Amino acid sequence: MQNLQPFHTFHISVNARQIINIYNIEQLKTVWQEASQQGLPILFLGQGSNILFLEDFKGTVLINCLKGISHKQDNSFHYLHIQAGENWHNLVEWSLSQGINGLENLALIPGCAGSAPIQNIGAYGVEFKDVCDYVDVLNLHNGRTFRLSTEQCKFGYRDSIFKHQYAKGYIITAVGLKLAKKWIPILKYGSLVNFDQRTVKAQQIFEEVCKIRQSKLPNPDQFGNAGSFFKNPLVSAAQFIEIKKLAENIPHFPQSDGSIKLAAGWLIDQCGLKGMQIGGAAVHQLQALVLINKAQASGQDVLHLASFVYKQVLQKFGVALESEVRFIAAEGEVNSTTLIAQTQE
Repeated sequence: MQNLQPFHTFHISVNARQIINIYNIEQLKTVWQEASQQGLPILFLGQGSNILFLEDFKGTVLINCLKGISHKQDNSFHYLHIQAGENWHNLVEWSLSQGINGLENLALIPGCAGSAPIQNIGAYGVEFKDVCDYVDVLNLHNGRTFRLSTEQCKFGYRDSIFKHQYAKGYIITAVGLKLAKKWIPILKYGSLVNFDQRTVKAQQIFEEVCKIRQSKLPNPDQFGNAGSFFKNPLVSAAQFIEIKKLAENIPHFPQSDGSIKLAAGWLIDQCGLKGMQIGGAAVHQLQALVLINKAQASGQDVLHLASFVYKQVLQKFGVALESEVRFIAAEGEVNSTTLIAQTQE
């Protein structure tokens, strides 16, 4: 058995049967076949920034070390082809250093480029789908690689086809980004609204986003965490009217489909849960949306804390939070939202 603690940002001490670094597609195919023939569960892991291990993993963990960035351009766009193991924030920094704008709002989101499409990562008014050109996928059942267009990825809010149809037996090997040369800054959220649309530089947005995120999110090396633990919930207009009766000043963001997005961290904070601790897991004191490994927490500690938070918000506001973090049990991924709702205190 090998310890997974260094390979995920919650830094919970759990083991896997074996851990193998993957540097190319052929190696990936070979290792996958060998593990499959032994009947072992297999997990392909980037930087483990959105993972909670509930217990020891019985199988093989493959660490994504696929690296490389290539750049093409025409009169209107920059086109980037990024191997799935590239660090996302380093990619954002690199693109700005090359004079390529458009990723600055997505600064300091932890994880690899290959994980970005799965969650359709997003921050400060920009989502991965807004910059995606295509996603390359390896079908491990037949060893063939295929390419999905942005439309085929079926991106939704923290959702994609990679959580459903291509969740098992498929691996993202590379992503393609398409960034307009005619750059339009996105200044919808937080302190970004204070910038002047006409004079702001992409580097200024990048630096402001980094400052905001660093002020809110604990360093995983200090307190293990997976960033935002819950999705910001979407409610109907009718449901929002009822919720507003409970809290007149509730932050809310109308969506194009008529639904209303609420701030999950604010809902949790209103339940007085900052600092709440179960076992070694706690709600972060500065940002209620973040659950932390405060004192050698187990995966079960985090699960029970998440369940307690879920039930408090549901009781107070009638809003059912959904986990943004993927839960991994002994045999592989399990439905985190269902598990949180069903866990008994």
